[in-house]
Amino acid sequence: MCTSFPGATAVSEVSIYNWPSEDGEAGGSPHLHTASAEAYVVLEGTGRLETLDSRGFTTTDLAPGTVVWFTPGTVHRAINDSLDLKVLIVMQNAGLPENGDAVMTFPLEHLVDVETYSRAAVLPSKDADGGDPAAEAAARRRRDLALEGYLELKEAVMKSGVSALAEFHAAAVRLVSDRAGTWRGYLAEGAARQAELTQGNLDSLESMESFYLQDSRTTMGERKTRRIYGMCGRIQTWELSETIAAGG
Repeated sequence: MCTSFPGATAVSEVSIYNWPSEDGEAGGSPHLHTASAEAYVVLEGTGRLETLDSRGFTTTDLAPGTVVWFTPGTVHRAINDSLDLKVLIVMQNAGLPENGDAVMTFPLEHLVDVETYSRAAVLPSKDADGGDPAAEAAARRRRDLALEGYLELKEAVMKSGVSALAEFHAAAVRLVSDRAGTWRGYLAEGAARQAELTQGNLDSLESMESFYLQDSRTTMGERKTRRIYGMCGRIQTWELSETIAAGG
């Protein structure tokens, strides 16, 4: 049975926030992922992806057709120059990002423990289509707080080099370390399971056995009809169904 997108990935469409920020740029909440790689496929609009990683500070231009991806530990900030930047996001390890794999770049006093971080990170509502001004205001405050810490981190990296990331990396690991056991379950049923199935397919091929091909199937992804407030922007997601794609 197909239980995730190919490679145990998760796919979503994100309209990057067009809210202005203190440095004059519009965009999302800077953050990193502790265990999963992420890819941007630019669909509409133009902008930039700022990153803090082993190379220090870098900027990548974003335009339709651009594909850029980054590994765990990369602090990234999406900037919406055209104010209509939309990207397709492909996340490694479906289940992990949805369950706390990301840590936003709040100032360090908000990263001391899980409870303190959660107070800064939680939103009263994630519904981005309900017209709730309080929900939007909360999402904007969270973005601004993450940006405050990010700008300090960016300045430190540009001044002192990548060693300036160490304290934030350590804080991020402390915040999520108790979730690793649960995440192993997602890995076992996701990417590890798919790798195991592929190994079995290769064994069958070497033995010239074709029986496994009789289990082939087609699964459709159904797009949700609502958007939610995410870290980078307003998110549309797809859910898998058991509906078989119609022929044509």
